[in-house]
Amino acid sequence: MTVLAPARPGGSATPATVVHVAGEIDIFTSHALRTRLLNALPCRRGLLVVDVSAVSFCDASGLGVLVGIQHRARLRGVGLALRGPRPQLVRLLRVTGLDRGIDVLA
Repeated sequence: MTVLAPARPGGSATPATVVHVAGEIDIFTSHALRTRLLNALPCRRGLLVVDVSAVSFCDASGLGVLVGIQHRARLRGVGLALRGPRPQLVRLLRVTGLDRGIDVLA
């Protein structure tokens, strides 16, 4: 898994932080992902966008990270969205019901 430095696009009404993730999200990489996302999470308001377009695999530990980050984000009034998930990840989100709680951007 590769996590690139967060980017803060300018000019949008809602401040967004974008974190690009690549490779596999599994038991071996989920801790590093959790740490990076927590560090990128805005203190209050805004949007955390996790670009998962280059993620080739995600297991239950990866889903657990997303659920945990979503919970922390909501406590701060921050939205969480996944950008560009591959069909396998979209299916996994749908089967687990997480697609109802985590926004998915095309």
